[in-house]
Amino acid sequence: MSRSRLVLAAAFLAVAALVLADLGAARPAAATVTVTAKEFKFTLSRKSVPKGAVTFTVVNTGKLAHDFKINGKKTALIKPGKKATLKVTFAKAGSYPYLCTVPGHAKFGMKGVLKVT
Repeated sequence: MSRSRLVLAAAFLAVAALVLADLGAARPAAATVTVTAKEFKFTLSRKSVPKGAVTFTVVNTGKLAHDFKINGKKTALIKPGKKATLKVTFAKAGSYPYLCTVPGHAKFGMKGVLKVT
């Protein structure tokens, strides 16, 4: 085999190894946030998440039904003692307000801001 073919073959193998390494690289796991809802506040397990996919698990420990709305998405009404899951993708960093949309609940404190970095 000629020297130029050996160099070309070595370069091809190096590029192939880099591509395969990139394909096998671990992708960051989606962030998860547990949201506890009760009269009249939310408690989040995290106050900041990286941009991308976030799964919110909303647990209603109160005595009234609540929901959770953020970035244009919201859960169904969650009965006391029940939970719901909401998947939201944040395309860019920033501050994202959240709230309970049951009339009067946000006014009494069921609201806040999640920071996306």
